Amino acid sequence: MEPVIVYAIIGIIALVIGVVAGKFIFAKNTRKQVEEAEAQAQSIVKEAGIRAETIRKEKELEAKEKFVQLKADHDREVMDRNRKISESENRARQKEQSINQKESNLDKQIKENEAIKENLNRQIEVVNLKRTELEKHQEEHIRRLEKIAGLSAEEAKNQLVESLKQEAQTRALALQQEIIEDAKLKAGKEARKIVIQTIQRTAAEQTIENTVTVFNLESDEIKGQIIGREGRNIRAIEAATGVDLIVDDTPEAILLSSFDPLRREVARLSLQRLVADGRIHPARIEEVVEKTRKQLEEQVMEIGERTVIELGIHGMHKELIRMVGRMRFRSSYGQNLLMHSRETANLCAIMASELGMNPKLAKRAGLLHDIGKVPDEETELSHALLGAKLAEKYGENPAVVNAIGAHHDEMEMQYVISPIVQACDAISGARPGARREIMQQYLQRIKDLENLAMGYPGVEKAYAIQAGRELRVIVEAEKVTDAESDKLSFEMAQKIQTEMVYPGQIKVTVIREKRAVNVAR
Repeated sequence: MEPVIVYAIIGIIALVIGVVAGKFIFAKNTRKQVEEAEAQAQSIVKEAGIRAETIRKEKELEAKEKFVQLKADHDREVMDRNRKISESENRARQKEQSINQKESNLDKQIKENEAIKENLNRQIEVVNLKRTELEKHQEEHIRRLEKIAGLSAEEAKNQLVESLKQEAQTRALALQQEIIEDAKLKAGKEARKIVIQTIQRTAAEQTIENTVTVFNLESDEIKGQIIGREGRNIRAIEAATGVDLIVDDTPEAILLSSFDPLRREVARLSLQRLVADGRIHPARIEEVVEKTRKQLEEQVMEIGERTVIELGIHGMHKELIRMVGRMRFRSSYGQNLLMHSRETANLCAIMASELGMNPKLAKRAGLLHDIGKVPDEETELSHALLGAKLAEKYGENPAVVNAIGAHHDEMEMQYVISPIVQACDAISGARPGARREIMQQYLQRIKDLENLAMGYPGVEKAYAIQAGRELRVIVEAEKVTDAESDKLSFEMAQKIQTEMVYPGQIKVTVIREKRAVNVAR
């Protein structure tokens, strides 16, 4: 609604109100008041008209200004649109010119290609003619060569291929040997670096344990008490412990003989208690041996728990912890099994860290790799397979199970830590002084090494020297050439590597010597 109309309506309403008020006042008061009210109403109407006129003019000015602004905006948009249309027309014109230029260039290129094609066709015809003539000349030349050499082309080709084949095999063998030597040098260098760093960071005390334990006595008089009347005490001790007691002329000492270190320890502790108590008779012996056996079982559990805590291994089943403790009383080739397992675990953790793998998992596998050597019951399985079965039974990680079963190559290695456990087991067991080697096994390995070399044709003599770390082979110069001696050395080394088990490495040296001897008379 327009403001003028509003103010007019307001004025009319005010006039009506004034009239009504005048009538009312007139009725109540004097006529003078009515006239004043009418005059006031007229002034209000007059002011309202003036105000409405002012507002009308302001609105007309605002409308004109808005119209001018809208017109300016419209003109600007029209100019922008015209400019864009002009630019689009210019781009379209330039693109059309470019297309026309490309069409003309393409026509020229097509004409040039057709000319080149015709030229090539002529050249191909000339080449075909020359090829036909060349084939005729070649056939004529081959016929002349066959006539001169007395061989057909196929026979000559076969002879050439055979000679080239032999030469290629010799060169390939030499090249293969060089590549293998270079790869071995680089791989061996890196492997030695990791192994040396691992060994240097691990130190373990190790002593050779025998199958005999010496029990020292305060005096030789106690020997009679231990033997008992008619030997009943010593027989009771041997029956209860499963250990042989050797009472001889050794002063103040008794020998306890058994291949089971756990039994020897039970017998030693039982004898210690009996001697300290002074009451030695069969009933007392059985009672003390039973108590000692229970105490030793508790000690075994404590040893296992202390071992896993010191190594930082958590979450292991109690049966496996008990087996770890039993390793303390078991030896392998004179090496204490628990010390060997701890050393292997530390080596595995260090080597796994050097290779960027999980050291805790490798340490766990290294500690458990020989648990198959301390079973509760005898079985026909090897200790590696039995250990893998026990580890799987008590919920160990599949990688640990595979590493235990594969550390003697009786299972296929499926995880990366398996070769690490195998290598660290070999490091711990093969280092000097760790284990004792039976003389017969050592001599048999030397003999097998020499027999392997003597099985090759042309070998005259073979000697395993430097405690089996080098094999020197003397061949007959008339039967083996220099190139064949290189091949022979390489093949022997490969065969030793695949068929024999040995610590460290074995160097194979083939010696070929040609001597010409004449006597002047």
